[in-house]
Amino acid sequence: MRATEIPIEDKVDQLLACLDKDSRHIEQNLSQLNELRRLVIKRDEPALGKLLESIRVESDRYRSNESERQTIRRELGDMLGCDLRQMTLSALQARLPKAKRAQVAKMKARLRSLIDEFKKEHLSTALLLSDCARFNNLLLKSIFEIGNTGTVYYNSNGTAKRQTDAAFVNLEF
Repeated sequence: MRATEIPIEDKVDQLLACLDKDSRHIEQNLSQLNELRRLVIKRDEPALGKLLESIRVESDRYRSNESERQTIRRELGDMLGCDLRQMTLSALQARLPKAKRAQVAKMKARLRSLIDEFKKEHLSTALLLSDCARFNNLLLKSIFEIGNTGTVYYNSNGTAKRQTDAAFVNLEF
């Protein structure tokens, strides 16, 4: 083993630890997306507020891991003579000894699987929220158009005038 391989392997170990935190963060986000959908369906506003606040706090905490990962990538790129944009897991994997290469490949596969699952869950959540917004818009539109015939009248000047005597609420019992 060459002397330069030891610092590179140490940096790879640091990167793998950082990526392990990333994978745990993605798993937590998957759980939070499921919880978000559940709370939206149940219309539990207090719990939804608490969940959204915990998501905000967790994302603030996670920023340090992101900066640590970028620092490690930059240092590995310098050691291997690569630009930061070129320092990907695939590029790193190609330049490592066999034992470390297997660890990086395993982490890469794990992250890819989690990211694919996250994309699917994110799409499901976005579709649910989109449908909720559409239903709310339809509901509001139907409420505000009650009693409105949609008839347009024209005055002697030729300007359009909508019916304005539509009742919003009928107070008769």
